[in-house]
Amino acid sequence: MRLVEQSKKKEDPDPKALACYGVLWQDGTPDDPAREEMWLRFVTGRPVSAISTQFLDWCCERLAAQGKRAWLLIWDNASWHISKIVRTWIRKHNQQVKQTGTGVRILPFRLPTQSPWLNPIEPKWVHGKRAIVEPDGLLSAQQLAERICSHFGCSSEPHLSLPEKAAS
Repeated sequence: MRLVEQSKKKEDPDPKALACYGVLWQDGTPDDPAREEMWLRFVTGRPVSAISTQFLDWCCERLAAQGKRAWLLIWDNASWHISKIVRTWIRKHNQQVKQTGTGVRILPFRLPTQSPWLNPIEPKWVHGKRAIVEPDGLLSAQQLAERICSHFGCSSEPHLSLPEKAAS
């Protein structure tokens, strides 16, 4: 299948791209995991390091509110996951948690390259995409976000945004 990028018309309020950041939480035991709860955030544009750190910070705030102290984060080797900006942010974040004794430490675990089947969130993304796609037309960004949130049973949060100083 060939995808063609539509040219953006001036009166078109929809962004040319909408990215969805997500985390799949596991409860239960390693032998009997329950992987049902997802937290999602959308961003207008493509995923970049500055947005990744916002997403990580948002997750840590929510985890801290639940009384969690550490987060084992399993993710792939996408450039916005392994960038120097993200690695530095995680290191500084963890140092601050250690110094203050408050917050959630992030323990990143990177999967081997070209091994998406090892990441439990990947099948969720595949099934989600199939469930929300509109074969005969385009969805607006709002429709897309609503369908994704409805499919995964999570609340719609305000979109993340690229900081001005990182935009250039």
